[in-house]
Amino acid sequence: MGKLDGKVALITGGSDGIGLATAQYFIAEGADHVFITGRRQEMLNEAVKKIGSKNVTAVQGDVSNMADLDKLYSLIKKEKGRLDILFANSGIAKPAPLGSITEKDFDDEINVNVKGVLFTVQKALPIFVNGGSIILNSSICSTKGLPSQSGYSATKAAVRSFARCWTVDLKDRKIRVNAVSPGPIDTPMLRRAGKTVEEKKAFIDNVTAATVMNRLGTPDEVAKTVVFLASDDSSYVTGIELCVDGGWAQV
Repeated sequence: MGKLDGKVALITGGSDGIGLATAQYFIAEGADHVFITGRRQEMLNEAVKKIGSKNVTAVQGDVSNMADLDKLYSLIKKEKGRLDILFANSGIAKPAPLGSITEKDFDDEINVNVKGVLFTVQKALPIFVNGGSIILNSSICSTKGLPSQSGYSATKAAVRSFARCWTVDLKDRKIRVNAVSPGPIDTPMLRRAGKTVEEKKAFIDNVTAATVMNRLGTPDEVAKTVVFLASDDSSYVTGIELCVDGGWAQV
């Protein structure tokens, strides 16, 4: 018996990093079917190969595009008729210090990290089962003051607020809403931080040293936490922010 036996799940941003690892764990825990999304079809194709299960469907799309979301939910409704679990994981980061933030970069972060999360959840509600679980991917950046991260951090603070508000909005349907807040996790997005090889190395060294455990986390470590929040193991847990950060934001 798996923790997610028979469940139908959606993971946005499921083509690499935390999203891909979570899809793998959902399948391992017995999910009936897992839908994953991403903007690049070739990465989605590779993700499906890595997951290696017939119970996975990849759907190309952008969470900030309402037509793409409508297409996604129309497909899920047609194929499965319902959703039990939603992991709103899609997110982007465009670091820049105050004084160098462009309007486009700010709009891109808001559109994906805030607008995209809101409408990913809202448009899921007509097919979402009562008693289901919604997990939002926030970040410890929502509570930490980090250089060049003001735009990204503001979007993740909004996501944390969504978890609180939607917990109340959806309580009559017994839908639990929680946020997982990763610290520095060894993902492709983290490895892209910095413009030069030297900047990238300095960034990784700095965030690693900031953790109590003095190491980066792994996508698997976040994925296991998401499984907990998605499953009945967390049946009395709602509205929380669960940090997976090696202690960085905790001490």
